[in-house]
Amino acid sequence: MALVGLVRVSTSKQETQRQHDDLDGICVKVFEETVSGKLRVADRPALTAALEYMRPGDMLTVQEADRLGRNLLEGLIVLNDLFQQGVAVKVLHGIAAGEHTERSFILDLALALAEDRRRDIVRKTRDGLESARRQGRTGGRPRVVDDDKRRAILARRAEGQSLREIARGVGVSLAVVHGEVAAARTATT
Repeated sequence: MALVGLVRVSTSKQETQRQHDDLDGICVKVFEETVSGKLRVADRPALTAALEYMRPGDMLTVQEADRLGRNLLEGLIVLNDLFQQGVAVKVLHGIAAGEHTERSFILDLALALAEDRRRDIVRKTRDGLESARRQGRTGGRPRVVDDDKRRAILARRAEGQSLREIARGVGVSLAVVHGEVAAARTATT
């Protein structure tokens, strides 16, 4: 039995060294991916390559279950999908630490706790936004386009400038310009 490692980070700005420190010394090969933790194995080239590299009896090895997904809950969902494909997984740290060849009571408990935690975060966020709204504040990102920028975008569009030219000239993204132009078109119809 050989251990085949998987290192995952969401963006190229994140460091992988801590994961490599745990995996490089014990794995015959370590695959690395920079991906947001999509759930579908088919959308993850390094994970797919690791699974293709594995021989019968090998174990996919990750530092923590959340390295399989965007967070613990999604990592456990991917872990469950791997079990359904007959893939054994070794998790080095965290609530799902251990060698796993199939679902177990501990993993089901971890999945339930992670799902409960996710629901709790969603509820608290919703409650916080509602509380702020009652006090006259709004949550979320501040708007990029104020009234002056909106007038400039619409005036440039009326002059026949392309969306790209407008974005460069006003200093906002193409998507923001597209949204403002579309909103103005909707408002006039």
